[in-house]
Amino acid sequence: MSKVEQPYAYRRRELVEPDWTRFPGWAGVTQANWDDAQWQRVNCVRNIKQLRALMGDLLDDRFYDDLARDQAERATMSMLVPPQMLNTMVPSTDTAMPSAGHDFTEAFYADPIRHYMLPVFSDRRSDWPSHPHASRDSLHEHDMWVAEGLTHRYPTKVLAELLPTCPQYCGHCTRMDLVGNSTPQVAKLKFDLKPVDRYAAMLDYLRTSPVVRDVVVSGGDVANMPWKNLEAFLDQLLEIDNIRDIRLATKALMGLPQHWFADDVVEGVARVSAKARARGVSLAIHTHVNNAQSVTPSVARATKAMLDAGVRDVRNQGVLMRGVNDTTEQLLDLCFALADGASITPYYFYMCDMIPFSEHWRLSLAEAQHLQHSMMGYLPGFSTPRIVCDVPFVGKRWVHQVEEYDTERGISYWRKNYRTSIEGDDTEALSREYVYYDPIYTLPEAGQQWWHASVDHESVLAEASSQAATSRAAAESQLVP
Repeated sequence: MSKVEQPYAYRRRELVEPDWTRFPGWAGVTQANWDDAQWQRVNCVRNIKQLRALMGDLLDDRFYDDLARDQAERATMSMLVPPQMLNTMVPSTDTAMPSAGHDFTEAFYADPIRHYMLPVFSDRRSDWPSHPHASRDSLHEHDMWVAEGLTHRYPTKVLAELLPTCPQYCGHCTRMDLVGNSTPQVAKLKFDLKPVDRYAAMLDYLRTSPVVRDVVVSGGDVANMPWKNLEAFLDQLLEIDNIRDIRLATKALMGLPQHWFADDVVEGVARVSAKARARGVSLAIHTHVNNAQSVTPSVARATKAMLDAGVRDVRNQGVLMRGVNDTTEQLLDLCFALADGASITPYYFYMCDMIPFSEHWRLSLAEAQHLQHSMMGYLPGFSTPRIVCDVPFVGKRWVHQVEEYDTERGISYWRKNYRTSIEGDDTEALSREYVYYDPIYTLPEAGQQWWHASVDHESVLAEASSQAATSRAAAESQLVP
C-alpha cells in the first residue's frame, strides 16, 4: 500500500528531560538534588524575586512588570511552580537555547506551560476579562457538599476534597475559591472543621450511603498530604463495602513526579494497592497534563513506579486552553507522549470552567467539537480522550451531547438524566435545560453586540477597575517595610 498523507503525521518521540542547568540559578544542581522531592518542594518559585534569581539575565524586565501587574490585578491563584514544571518551559531539547534578553523573553511569553502556570497581565482579555456569568465556584461543588469537602453530584460518585493545597498552583484552577493562598483579587474560603473531623464526617456519610461506589480522593492535591495520613484515610475507605472504585487525583505526578517515585510513597501505595486488590476494589491515579512538553522521563518513572506498585491505571484529565493545547496537533502530540512514553491513558479534556479572569483561556463549544472530531481515528479507542463540557448543576457531557446551541450568542443548552444531592425534591431537574456560555470574543459581531447591549459593559469594566485599584493598594501596602 502506498503512503498516504494524513492531516496529522504520527511519529514516535523519545522522552527527554530538559537540562535544568541552562537556568543560571540551577547551574550547580545535581541529579541527586533533582530527584529529591524535598529539594523540589523547597526550591519552588513562589514570587518574582525568586524567579529573577533563577533566570539571571535571561528575561527582560518587561516580563517581570507584566507578571507583577497580573499578580496584583488579575491572578486568582498565588504563584507556586515546582522546578520540574519550570524546567519544561522553553525546554530547548529540539532547538538551541534562545539568547538572553529579547529572544528568550519572547520564547518564554510564547511557551504553553508558562501560559497557564505563570500568567501575565498581557495574556488576559481587556474587553471581557471575565464572562458576565463567571463565578468563583462555577460548578457549584460547595452547594452539593454533604459533609464539609465531600461533593455528591453524581448518583454513584463523590468527590472528597481532603486538603486545600497543591504542590503547584495552576492559573485556571476550577477550585480557585478554596485552593491555595488568597490573592489581592480573591480571599480564599477556609475549611471550618479540623482535618480529622472532616475526614470522619466524610467516612460516616459514605458508610450510610450504599448508593455511592466511587470516590475521587482529591483536594487540592493528595501529594501534599503526609502519606501516613492519606494511607489511614484510604484504609478506612477500603473497609466500606459499597466502595468499588478509588481514584487519587494528583497533578504532582507530572508537576512533582519525585514525590511519586520516592521509596516511602511507593511502598505505601503498594500496601494500599494490595488491600484494594484483595477486596476487589479498583485503585487508579488521575493526573493533569496539558501539553506534551510536560511529559518527561521523570514523569514516566513516577508512572512506572505506581503501576509496578499495583495501581490499576494512571489516567490523564487535561483542560482545553487557548495557547496551551488548542490545536489537533498539540492534543495528539500530548496523547501519544502520554501513551507511548509514560504509560498514561488519555482520558478526558475538559473545557475550561467559567471562573473569573479565564476568558483568554476558554474555547467555544464549536471549537471543542471540531477538536474532538479531528482527533478521532488516530488513537486506540481506549486511549481516545473525550472532550467534555462540565455544565453547572449537570456535570460532564460530551461536547456533541448538547441539546441546542445558539452559535450567534454562544449559549448552549443541556439536559441530564439524574439528580444531584440538592435536587431530591426537584420534579423538573430531569426536564430543565441547563446553560453554558462561550467566550464572548469568539462570537460573530452580531452576538458580541447582543452581549454588549444585554450587559452593562461599562459597569463591568468600572467594577474591574475599582477592584484593580484596591488590589494595587493592597499589594503596595505589603511592600512597605
